[in-house]
Amino acid sequence: MKKNTKLIVILGPTGSGKTSMAVQLAKEFNGEIISADSRQVYRGMDIGTGKDLKEYVIESKVKSTPSATIEGRKSKVDFQNSQIIPYHLIDVVEPQKEFNLAQYKKLADKAIKEVADRGKLPLLVGGSGLYLQSVVDNFQLSKIKVNQELRDHLETLEADKLYKILEDLNPAFAEKIQDSDRKNKRRLIRYIEINHQGKFEGRTGESPYEVLILGLDVVREELNKRIKNRLLARLDEGMIEEVEKLHKEGVSWKRLEDFGLEYRFVGRYLQNKYPYDEMVEKLNIAIRQFAKRQVTWFKRWEKQGRVINWISSKEEAKKLIKEFLK
Repeated sequence: MKKNTKLIVILGPTGSGKTSMAVQLAKEFNGEIISADSRQVYRGMDIGTGKDLKEYVIESKVKSTPSATIEGRKSKVDFQNSQIIPYHLIDVVEPQKEFNLAQYKKLADKAIKEVADRGKLPLLVGGSGLYLQSVVDNFQLSKIKVNQELRDHLETLEADKLYKILEDLNPAFAEKIQDSDRKNKRRLIRYIEINHQGKFEGRTGESPYEVLILGLDVVREELNKRIKNRLLARLDEGMIEEVEKLHKEGVSWKRLEDFGLEYRFVGRYLQNKYPYDEMVEKLNIAIRQFAKRQVTWFKRWEKQGRVINWISSKEEAKKLIKEFLK
């Protein structure tokens, strides 16, 4: 890969408007979007993960056709008079299968290279901190070998105990892993294995990219309002039915629990562990807490030396990108 491959990163907490911003910028600068979301890689997990695939279609001003679809989802779009912004690393694996950080980084690097080789601008977009940093800071994941003896011992422990071990090994790393990973034994065991051989942040290589990172800065009160409104909208769109369908298709309640947030709380509701109103309230609080942890993670990345340009408008983003591409 060419050392001068230019990469735009757009990050922010859940509900900050990353996808909408990225699509507009991709249209402006002839770009394609590479998703950095640890759950959007899974097929069938659409509403709960906020794929918002219709946002990748920039509609013309002509009358739309209600029968059109995008990726199998209904969308009132006239494709003959609309532009679809290409996206990558969405819907790449079945939800019953494991998908880890090393797999993501390999696919992301490949997608970025292909986009750049076509003469287009790659935009890495998402809120999954480890996924973003693995690409930008070029984590050397393949060099960390399997320790079968350690794995055999860790397999006997519950997720809570595994997370405590990870905290003891590397508190900063443990704090910033995704909510869904904190209850996922396989991923916790791998993270312990990685950190057991040395601090994770130290295993980085020379980056093949010139990077501009844009962070969406949203006032806390406004973000909380967006999170609540978006949650209610997703429930209206059929989020409960989506989780129910996943379970009927073979995704276990435990697996749904591991995915966290929407899938955890809706799954519990479907198992009659919560009444509807309590489920909604608990889920809203959990999403807000998750957004707060995301912001904390981004701020820590800054303290490690990575420059994040915090913006609040498309105009600010366009100005910074134009300067970066000169």
